[in-house]
Amino acid sequence: MSFFGKNIRKIRNVKKLSQQAFAELFDLKRATLGAYEEERSEPKLETIIKIANYFSITIDDLLTKELTINKLLKFKEDLPYSNSFYEDLMSRIPCIFPQTEFEYIRNYHQEEFINSLPCVKLPLQSTQKRRAFVISTSEMASKSNGIQPNDMVVGEWLNLENSENISTTPLVMVITEKRLILRNLTINGSKIVLSTQQPGYEDILLKKEEILELWEIKQIFMNQLPQPENDLKGKLSNLEEEINKLKKYL
Repeated sequence: MSFFGKNIRKIRNVKKLSQQAFAELFDLKRATLGAYEEERSEPKLETIIKIANYFSITIDDLLTKELTINKLLKFKEDLPYSNSFYEDLMSRIPCIFPQTEFEYIRNYHQEEFINSLPCVKLPLQSTQKRRAFVISTSEMASKSNGIQPNDMVVGEWLNLENSENISTTPLVMVITEKRLILRNLTINGSKIVLSTQQPGYEDILLKKEEILELWEIKQIFMNQLPQPENDLKGKLSNLEEEINKLKKYL
């Protein structure tokens, strides 16, 4: 007794293929495939070999055994290294470039606009809203280290109303009506303090109502690797930073 007709019908159902789609895979006519499934016609050996090879099952199993759903789910197309499996692991994150910052400020709340933005795909599994930003300033850079222009940061949406849940001075991307600001955030009463430890940059003070969106940076992707500094240069740089901090209190 041949199980060929019953097995290929089950394969189609598991793979969600119509008779026409399945037939085209193996250069068959839809009516011919229908005849095979209804056991009104016997397939050529060439066709049997093609189908068995395509789904990585033995000819013996295809012809003489009724295939189970569990066995069908072990076909090579359903193994973890298939493209569809990797797609399921990837998150599509809307990305804002320096050239589109002002457009984003105007349309950040429009779902249609967000969906039209270019996306980056990253293996991040979370239900949190995310945004990716390509950096254009050196405010958070330190010589050849830190976050440089053309680096990309990825942030998770932060609810400013739940300020008690905000960690100490997180690195954030702040969206205001005028610009996008990447800095460390501190909440001082009703004031939002945005600071950078780099010399030459003063703190930015904002009111909560001035902030359109707030994204806490979770990942940083550098355009180039940081350059190592020797011990003396590192110590001098740290000393310079400490002196600049003390000047604020003089």
